[in-house]
Amino acid sequence: MHDLTGFQRDLLYVIAGLDEPHGLALKEDLDAYYETEIHHGRLYPNLDDLVEKGLVEKGSKDRRTNVYSITKRGERELQARREWETQYV
Repeated sequence: MHDLTGFQRDLLYVIAGLDEPHGLALKEDLDAYYETEIHHGRLYPNLDDLVEKGLVEKGSKDRRTNVYSITKRGERELQARREWETQYV
């Protein structure tokens, strides 16, 4: 998890908190959190990075819509991050 950007960590948390969200649902949640629009050119390359790192799985809902889910490795990484954070907060 140490090699992720803050945005990628936030994206991972949002994916973990939703049931197989699609890109637009993720974008809406992140737009609200960041109080600014998250452009597709930022969202989708970061989703692809999380998939490549094995933290997220990408599936298809239909021919136009991809859905995302956290992997077991992603869950372990989030748990380790929470444990690390509790040492300081």
